[in-house]
Amino acid sequence: MTFSSLHLELSTSSKLAKVGQRAIAGCLNSLQIALVRHGRASAGWDTAVDPGLDDLGRKQADETAKKLDLIFVGQPVQIISSPLLRCQQTAEPFSDLRTTPVRVCAEVAEIPSPSGVEMSGRVDWLRVAMQGTWAELGGEYVEFRDSVVKFVRSLETSTVVFSHFIAINAVIGSLTGDDRLVIRSLDNCSVTLLDRDSAGNLRIAQTGHEADTLIR
Repeated sequence: MTFSSLHLELSTSSKLAKVGQRAIAGCLNSLQIALVRHGRASAGWDTAVDPGLDDLGRKQADETAKKLDLIFVGQPVQIISSPLLRCQQTAEPFSDLRTTPVRVCAEVAEIPSPSGVEMSGRVDWLRVAMQGTWAELGGEYVEFRDSVVKFVRSLETSTVVFSHFIAINAVIGSLTGDDRLVIRSLDNCSVTLLDRDSAGNLRIAQTGHEADTLIR
């Protein structure tokens, strides 16, 4: 490890610890919710029904578990995952680290493809949909978005949610008043932090890191 990489690692750890310390300081009045996009999948949305993580995805999950442990240092936290394997596998290292079981919830699952769209056409459909808005997709998809947002708003304890690119963007869009499907190009294992005050109001404390990642 070079001096510069060591300095960056220490700096990142310090910043994450400070995030956790701020959460502890304000724990009587607020709680934190982390929305984590799954690690890189072993296959694409158009070639596998429910792929797990590839080797890089598993490494991303291990690294993210350590970051989350710093963010929620000293705090009990519930862990929620989409039913899809890539999210559950991303959640496993943090679950093991905290010795806390993962609660699987369909409310934070992947956006469904329309009936009649073959598996081989799902990625093409999604890429087109991502250029538009929820309103343009129609009522079924507005209901999907609203269901995700309602579920996240209902969380009353500090929580880490392992979910998907579109689902996390749905929450970001709701909190910023933006109807587009994609507001942030969230990278695999990016962590978006929300603060929830005692009145139940959510705000974005930190958006996850972005990258031009492949939608798989």
